[in-house]
Amino acid sequence: MLAVCNVVLGVSDDRRSAALWIAGAKRHPPLDRPEAASTMSAASFAGVVMADTRIQALQRMPIFGGMRAEVLEFLLDASELTRVAQGKFFFHEHDKAQSMFVLEAGEVAVLKLWEGQQCLLGHLRQGDCFGEMALMDLGQRSASVMAVKDCTAIELSTASFYKIYEKNLEQFALLQMNIGREVSRRLRVADERLFRAHMGALDLDPELPLPYT
Repeated sequence: MLAVCNVVLGVSDDRRSAALWIAGAKRHPPLDRPEAASTMSAASFAGVVMADTRIQALQRMPIFGGMRAEVLEFLLDASELTRVAQGKFFFHEHDKAQSMFVLEAGEVAVLKLWEGQQCLLGHLRQGDCFGEMALMDLGQRSASVMAVKDCTAIELSTASFYKIYEKNLEQFALLQMNIGREVSRRLRVADERLFRAHMGALDLDPELPLPYT
């Protein structure tokens, strides 16, 4: 087709060769030209995969149920990644509270001080959250959380949640409702524990979530 066009146009051999090269270059651009292919560095690709993994982890949690991926992505952009070494604390009982944590890796122990001794309330693992009550009442921490293993957690502050309020009021209302449901569920478990303790039969499943922090 190109040869026919060149004959009709009366293009010389040299000009025809050049025209053929240009046409071929347009149809098959060299891969080493930046504009020739849409490429992504390994670091950028890893970052996208990690962000998607975190969003999926949040969507599996009760307090983020039903929330859209783009809103959670916005929330993650406004959050911080916290790393705590084994034996160190995320926070201590009675600390001022302005954020919650989503445990991305590792394991933590929830501790309560009683007569000078740290009493173990339970353990939390990958995918669990703690400190969510701080987002509702802005009160002090009701317990301490210590890393049993090296931990990585997403820290979500009250400021980051307020940004959701400004961006999407409907999703903010859903988030508040989810948090309320989760706290209510944990309160029911706490009530059951108190009743059984009063009756001398405290034998609940230790894996049941409690309103720890």
